[in-house]
Amino acid sequence: MAFALGLLGHDIAVDLGTANTLVYVRRKGIVLNEPSVIAINLHKNTVVAVGKAAKRMMGRTPPHIATIRPLKDGVIADLDAAERMLRMFLQKAHPNRFLAKPRVVVAVPSGTTSIEQRAVKEAAYEAGARRVHIIEEPMAAAIGAGLKVGEATGNMVVDIGGGTTEVAIVSMNGVVVAKSLRVGGDELDEAIITHTKKEHALLLGERTAERLKIDLGMARPAPVSARDAGSVPKGRHRVGVQAAHADAAPLTVDEEEPGPPPAPHRWNPFRSRAKAEAAAPAAGPRALAPGACAPVRGRDLVSGLPKTATITADQISEAIEDEVQAIIDAVQTTLDQCPAELAGDLLDNGIVLTGGGALLRGLAERMGDATGMPIRVVDKPLYSVALGAGRCVERFQAMRDVLLPDWSRR
Repeated sequence: MAFALGLLGHDIAVDLGTANTLVYVRRKGIVLNEPSVIAINLHKNTVVAVGKAAKRMMGRTPPHIATIRPLKDGVIADLDAAERMLRMFLQKAHPNRFLAKPRVVVAVPSGTTSIEQRAVKEAAYEAGARRVHIIEEPMAAAIGAGLKVGEATGNMVVDIGGGTTEVAIVSMNGVVVAKSLRVGGDELDEAIITHTKKEHALLLGERTAERLKIDLGMARPAPVSARDAGSVPKGRHRVGVQAAHADAAPLTVDEEEPGPPPAPHRWNPFRSRAKAEAAAPAAGPRALAPGACAPVRGRDLVSGLPKTATITADQISEAIEDEVQAIIDAVQTTLDQCPAELAGDLLDNGIVLTGGGALLRGLAERMGDATGMPIRVVDKPLYSVALGAGRCVERFQAMRDVLLPDWSRR
């Protein structure tokens, strides 16, 4: 049977994200995690590089080589570039040619229109899929986080990705209430660039802003009034991302590509989830020392010359405050729309944070103070959507109810 399945090709799940694309192959787990970037030679109309190699080229190419991020705010902005990028990612993930085209499950934001979903499916078909199925990102994140989405119990998930924040309450294999906010890690990076322009007359590159966010980013504590209003019920405990340590060393930022992420957790249907979770090392941000800062290099907007400035963690917190508050507001709005029957479930189960944004220092505590609910950050937040979509390809028939209605290519 295994041999026959091999001849027919492996089904694939794709987390096609604004910042990163993850590919999950049935019976293998997550086999690819690359930046959603492609470099194209405009003179020859050929692909120069994709993924990490293309991201390293950003801001450093001659005019005839364009580095393109095909997705914006969680949806495809450049269909041709998205098709080419996805095709190359699938070839990387499964270098052996398929004897039969695979089924592909793709995760998309919950707020996408039918036209945006059709663009995603068209990209997957052009990349070599036999059949394309769509799953909403918050549902995939909930499954990947281990929530029992098929039961008549309310669970709330907040997935903070590169282009969007997905807030949803799920129950009985469906999304009961959802809000898709086009604010994510990219908007935090842009806020840092804008703030540095204003305060230091310094123009930063996207990669430098991203490193500042990772190394110095922290959500400010909620105002005292908000903490009082959102007190946690007696007996509940909030779980933050990571406690700060006073003896942590100050951080610095350079222009190098960050090191490779820890090996992703792979969903293996033939062993228990507990063993799988134990095998996956936890990832979290480094704690910040008081007064943490970093020297950064950019272009002086006055002189046009290279310039170095020192950026503090407090300045980064100030820069991203509006975006952090927008995420908190989206969570509170979703809670306001929660059916009364599910409200008690949420008090018991709390809110689950997934996505790269879940690693922002202080965000879990800020959200807990604002909502008065326990907050849990999953062990591997960057992989939750891919793992959830991957479970659908592992148990396709059993998980069909969580997929959106599909259509044949015409």
